[in-house]
Amino acid sequence: MLAPYRLVIFDCDGTLVDSQANIVAAMRRAFAAHGHAAPSAADIRRQVGLTLEILVARLSPGIAPATAHEIAETYRGIIRGQRSDGSLSEPLFDGIHDLIRDLDHPALFLGVATGKNMVGLEHTLAHHGLRNRFHTLQTADRAISKPHPDMVLKAMAACGCDPHETVVIGDTSFDMEMARAAGVTAIGVAWGYHPPADLLATGAAAVIDHPRDFIPRLQSLSSSR
Repeated sequence: MLAPYRLVIFDCDGTLVDSQANIVAAMRRAFAAHGHAAPSAADIRRQVGLTLEILVARLSPGIAPATAHEIAETYRGIIRGQRSDGSLSEPLFDGIHDLIRDLDHPALFLGVATGKNMVGLEHTLAHHGLRNRFHTLQTADRAISKPHPDMVLKAMAACGCDPHETVVIGDTSFDMEMARAAGVTAIGVAWGYHPPADLLATGAAAVIDHPRDFIPRLQSLSSSR
C-alpha cells in the first residue's frame, strides 16, 4: 500500500486530537495553584509534546526540579478530574478518523508516540473508538521524552520494522527531531501547534495541510526513493 513504509507513528495532541484548550487551561491552573505566574497560551502550546516535568521547566526557566514536579502532578490531577467528570474535550481533527480507516491494511502497523501518559492515551483512543486500530503505544511515562528517539525505537522493535520502513507524523519540531534522531521519515502537519517553517527546519520531509494529503504525499515520497 505504502511500500516500503510498514509503520506509521502518530503524535497525539495537535496531530490526532485538538486538546490545546484543555492543556492550556489546566497548565495555567497548575502554575497558579503553586503561586507562580501562569504562562501564556502561546508559550504552553510551544512546549506541548514534551514530558510534563520538562515542559514545566521550559515554561519557567530556573524553577526548582521539585517544584516542576509538583506543578506537573497538579496538572495531572486536573486532567484526571476532567476525565472522571466527563469535561475533558479532545476532539479529533477533521479528517483524522477517515485517515486511520484508510490506513487499516494488513501490510501496515500503526502506532502512537506521545507526551501523554498511558492512561491518558488509552482514554483518548477509546473515547474515539480507535484503540484497536493501533499496534504499538509509546508514552512519556514509559519512554524517554521527545525529541529523544526512544519512543520510535521502541515502536519499531515492537512491530519488527526498520527505519527505512517507518514514518512519524506530527505537529511539533520535537516530533521531527525525534524522527530524524531515529533515522526515519518525518511528515509534519500544518493544523497543530508549531508552524510549518519550524517543522521543515527540524527535519520534515514534507508538511501536509489536511489528513487526506498524507497517503498521497507518502506515496510520492516512496516513488522518489
